[in-house]
Amino acid sequence: MKKGLAYTFPSFLSSVLNSYSQIFFSNSKLFSLILIAVSFFDLWAGVSGVIAVMTTNIVAYLIGFNRINIKKGYYGFNSLLVGLGLGVYYQPGTEFFIILGFAALLTLFLTLLLEGVIGKYGLPFLSLSFLMGTWLVSLASRQFTTLHVSERGIYMTNEMFMLGGQQMVESYNWLTNLGIHESVRLYFTSLGAIFFQYHLFAGILIAVGLLICSRISFILSLVGFFSAYAYYNFIGANIHELSYSYIGFNFILTSIAIGGFFIIPSKWSFLWVILLTPLISIILTSTQAIFSIFQISVYSLPFNVVVLLFLYVLNFRERFFDKPELVVYQQFSPEKNLYSHTNYAARFGKSLYFPFILPFWGDWKVTQGHDGKFTHQGNWRHAWDFEIMGEDGHSYSGDGSSREDYHAYNKPVIAPADGYVEEIVDNVEENEIGNVDLEHNWGNTIILRHADHLYSKLSHLKNGSFKVAEGDAVKKGQVVAACGNSGRSPVPHIHFQIQGTPFIGSRTLDYPISHFIRHKDDVFELKSYELPGNDVVVSNISRNTSLEKAFHFIPGQEFRFMVTTAGGDEYPVDWEVQADAVNQTCIYCRKTKSRAWFRNDGDIHYFTHFEGNKSSLLFKFFLGAYKIMMGYYRNLLVKDRYPENTFNNIVVGLIQDVVAPFFFFTRSEFSLRYLGMDDALMQTNIHLRSEVSARLGGYEIRKLSCEMFVGINGLERFIIRENEKETEAKLVTSQ
Repeated sequence: MKKGLAYTFPSFLSSVLNSYSQIFFSNSKLFSLILIAVSFFDLWAGVSGVIAVMTTNIVAYLIGFNRINIKKGYYGFNSLLVGLGLGVYYQPGTEFFIILGFAALLTLFLTLLLEGVIGKYGLPFLSLSFLMGTWLVSLASRQFTTLHVSERGIYMTNEMFMLGGQQMVESYNWLTNLGIHESVRLYFTSLGAIFFQYHLFAGILIAVGLLICSRISFILSLVGFFSAYAYYNFIGANIHELSYSYIGFNFILTSIAIGGFFIIPSKWSFLWVILLTPLISIILTSTQAIFSIFQISVYSLPFNVVVLLFLYVLNFRERFFDKPELVVYQQFSPEKNLYSHTNYAARFGKSLYFPFILPFWGDWKVTQGHDGKFTHQGNWRHAWDFEIMGEDGHSYSGDGSSREDYHAYNKPVIAPADGYVEEIVDNVEENEIGNVDLEHNWGNTIILRHADHLYSKLSHLKNGSFKVAEGDAVKKGQVVAACGNSGRSPVPHIHFQIQGTPFIGSRTLDYPISHFIRHKDDVFELKSYELPGNDVVVSNISRNTSLEKAFHFIPGQEFRFMVTTAGGDEYPVDWEVQADAVNQTCIYCRKTKSRAWFRNDGDIHYFTHFEGNKSSLLFKFFLGAYKIMMGYYRNLLVKDRYPENTFNNIVVGLIQDVVAPFFFFTRSEFSLRYLGMDDALMQTNIHLRSEVSARLGGYEIRKLSCEMFVGINGLERFIIRENEKETEAKLVTSQ
């Protein structure tokens, strides 16, 4: 029976809890429990809310609606609001609870209707189904003679006594007589009114929960409400409008939604929160006048109208997409939305570029880069010249008087990306050393088409060396010709540029190379989506088979590690590689239910984000193996950065949350060194060490290191060190 219930109603408890926190755009279980407690300040309102949520989610499961949406509380939170509203307004009884059940069912159907109608425009349905359901039931119930309006809330002292005895009454009276400013009192009461609880205790508890779970949401709630309060005073409007049914919560919810949930928190989102305040006020005042005719409240209608209207009009922008910027991947936390967005932009923002590699094998020197000294100027300034240098620092051997003396001459030239051969020029004679052909500036040339308005051009190639013909398809890394000395070329070299049109002589584009290795002073450094600079030696990534095997995780793979702690304790840890419905991949820890999400582009393994227990071994591995390049270069340095909330001092992290929409004062950094490889022939027995640090200005406030050992079978073991404690994990089985 238990197995059958678990299959029919998976994650049922989560679906109920998330229905509460979704009202504040959160999925925090702690916040859910706080909100449940608040809802029971009025016992029958709390009971009605639970009944409405459970009815809705049970029906949603039984009909077969999307289980992920049910689990996240998408279908339950509107019914919860209906249950709370009706539970406060009506006396409990058999007739009431029967009507409540059907009201929850009606709200569910309205939610699905709105999801289909509004969702096709990429807009959320918010609490529209709550409004429609509550209004319909309220209007209809006037004909239900067995329903009676509740008198709860009239004698607040009696209700406080029922909640917590005389001590609760004294606390409530003390708080009421504390002399709190009218604006602060209205703020707390408006927060409580979201859950139909019209007293300070409820609002204060919600504010505390909001502060614990999201500092940005808490600040936005203050900005939203007190902007409205200041606006009403400024224009001389009736300030008591905010206290009428305490519908000032419209400003609070709009602020959280616009300031940090649907939009990345920033100075722009905060500015728009303030600018939208008058719009909310206009809609609130005007709809009140209309709805008062029918003796029903506007509830959250102004919030719904303004948020939907604003999100809709943002879709018509043709520029300034980051002022403000819409959330693409929703994480139900303004902090996570902000930190993940900032980190993703820093790490992968340039990966939207079409991926180009360098057009050669081996190590070549940039003898002239962008904005060159001799050429590469004006419309053709975004280009590179490459030559091969010997150990003596010269590009030739002997006296360098013939083309064959030059290390680059006749070396293979490869396609920098997949594409098609657009044009070939192969009739220009080679120059003698020191001579240039000014009549045929580019010499023998090939132009490759990679995408619409995206071409690459390779020039000064060897006459008669082409391996492809016009119209041929080419693959990245395929040999297309050989380096020569044709055209305006005094010595053999490769000229490489990226352009937007298919013509020889087209203006160049400022376009980066996806991944390459920079060699400087015997130090190797990985560069991603950057421009190779002047006078540096660069190469493509040469993949190492052992590293590829160790960090090429395939869905379905399972690993078991035997972990040894600093105290000598031993225990097994089991991981599994999984993929979701859209083929995003992660490593899943069965013991802690944690997930480390990753991507691999063939050259580099990246961890992207982590969900779950930050005390787990998987989290430490996520930190230590954050970015691994699939090639081995001794002393290679790889750098990256984490989202600011990933690895930080707790107190510093909380302060950073408060000011994060405006500036960052902390950084969480990753660096990796390739220390050694014992068996170069087999490309195995590789030793890597990463350093993880959180910094406040120039000070290191937290540190972790990870040593990884890669053998012929892949990752054999890794060692985590933090706070002078060492944890070692040895691979036992992998399949």
